[in-house]
Amino acid sequence: MTDPTIGVTFRPQSPPEALRDVALAAEAAGVAQLWLWEDCFCEGGLTSATAALAATERLHVAVGLLPVPLRNPALAAMEIATVARMFPGRFLPGLGHGVLEWMEQVGARAASPLTLLREYTAAVRDLLHGRTVDIEGRYVRLREVALDWPPEPPPPLLVGGRGPKTVALAGELADGVILDSALSLDQIREGVANAAAGRAAAGRAAEPFDTVVFVEVDPGADDLEARIDSAITTLAGIGADTVVFHPTGQAPDPLPLIASCAKRE
Repeated sequence: MTDPTIGVTFRPQSPPEALRDVALAAEAAGVAQLWLWEDCFCEGGLTSATAALAATERLHVAVGLLPVPLRNPALAAMEIATVARMFPGRFLPGLGHGVLEWMEQVGARAASPLTLLREYTAAVRDLLHGRTVDIEGRYVRLREVALDWPPEPPPPLLVGGRGPKTVALAGELADGVILDSALSLDQIREGVANAAAGRAAAGRAAEPFDTVVFVEVDPGADDLEARIDSAITTLAGIGADTVVFHPTGQAPDPLPLIASCAKRE
């Protein structure tokens, strides 16, 4: 069993102007990844990711996740490609349903979120790989669309989800899956298995795949370092390739988590 990659989340409950200092602190501490969330109606995931990447030199920055109803897939691919080309090898975009109540609030909720995610993920991944996409789906309709500036190499495209069908779709179509902190350990085990089943069904079992697991931790806990160590050991044992710690919404400052992760190195 290899040690998982470690990340910390900058929650959107923190003001955007605090992001630069957090990104610099994460890089200085040797934290491998800084994760961002595109929660409605807080901070844009792609603009925030670009700012964090521009402020740093080695830090990998991920967005987990971009709600697919909010952007045309051609626009999403253009934006992801632009960021990936400017900061090669350092950007990790994730796609997902988004919070359905928020999608309803902005008039973008799909009758079949899974169908939308399937069509969208396939189209965006093909575009990022330099392919011409011609699709007339239920939700995604593109006519001979190709990126003028596809990224080389294309960034891994992740899909976040909780339900078994969404997680299996991640295994089938994406380069990784994001499992959030609302899931129990048993549900994470099931998610790992469902993603593996999706990969096997698509004939992709031998391809690289990143299983990302989010963990919520109170940054004010007295035993913070022990909690982090325990979570890493437990989650690595059930199939996590990447473990991402995020603070609570009531105490969103990630700096204590960054400092605790640094002490492990």
